[in-house]
Order: sequence, then C-alpha cells, then structure tokens
Amino acid sequence: MTVFICKIYEQSIEIQEVQTVSEQEVTLLIENEEKMQAFGLSLGKLLLKGDVVCLTGDLGAGKTTLTKSIALGLGIDEYVTSPSYTIVNEYEGRLPLYHFDVYRINDVEEMYELGYEEYFFGSGVCVIEWAGMVEDLLPENRIWLEIYQGEQFTERKIIIKSDEETMKRLEAII
Repeated sequence: MTVFICKIYEQSIEIQEVQTVSEQEVTLLIENEEKMQAFGLSLGKLLLKGDVVCLTGDLGAGKTTLTKSIALGLGIDEYVTSPSYTIVNEYEGRLPLYHFDVYRINDVEEMYELGYEEYFFGSGVCVIEWAGMVEDLLPENRIWLEIYQGEQFTERKIIIKSDEETMKRLEAII
C-alpha cells in the first residue's frame, strides 16, 4: 500500500512525500499545536464505542494536548488533565472517555487492580498515554499513535498504525 506523508494546513492537506509501508500505517507531519488540536478534534469525532487510542512519544511530545482535543471531539466540556498519579480519569460526552496515563505503573498487576478490562473492552473510548508500557494488555484492534518532535520546534510527526478497517474510517482526517 502506498502511504502519504502529509502536512496539515488550514483546511487542506499537502502531500510532502510518498513512501511504501505496511497496509496499516500512515505518517502525518503537523506543523504546530493548533493543527495538533484540529487533528485531535477530528479524531475524537470519528471515534466509536470500544475504540482504544494508544499514545507513545517522548515527554512533551503532545500526548496530553492531543487527548484534550480528542475529548472535545467526543463532546466533553470538562477540563481534561493527565491522570499521572490516578492512572485513569473518566469523562462523559457523546461516549465516555477513559483517559489513562500509565507512565507511573510499576507492574502491570496494577492494571488488573484497576479493572482495566472494563475500560478497554467497555462501552466508551480509551486513550492511553505511554501505552507501550502495557502493550501486552491492549486489544489487537487499536489505534496506535507514535508522536515525535518534527524538524521544527512546533512540528510533530505522528505515525498512525491500526487495522485496515479502522484506517479506512480514519481516511477522512488523514
């Protein structure tokens, strides 16, 4: 499958370069925080019951910023904060949002104590920051977003990985 590396602008996407990768991967270049928020808002509007969004990337890459925008796309009006010490925050919107930050998980057993299965396989949407730390517990059908610093200070590179069906649903925003 041919994948486009895109740069998101006001209302259009400019193709910057083309590369071939697996059928389930797309790379986006987002030029600033405003565009990251627009991407998150659009993603939130497309998410369905049972979707699990996995976020990875360095500290300060934009995981929480993206999550806040996803929450807006889900119709959540509450102020969204990173659940760094509580592990999970719950919000009500069009669908419930379960926002995990597993950075401080010392042992995956803590996820069992939280009852993670009810969240991951429940009726809402999960967004999991630092998802790589609990990868063995995640469902196969997930949306994996790796966020990296771009060439410019405000630019971010997002590698999106998911199953073919989900990628087709996401085509509207990528």
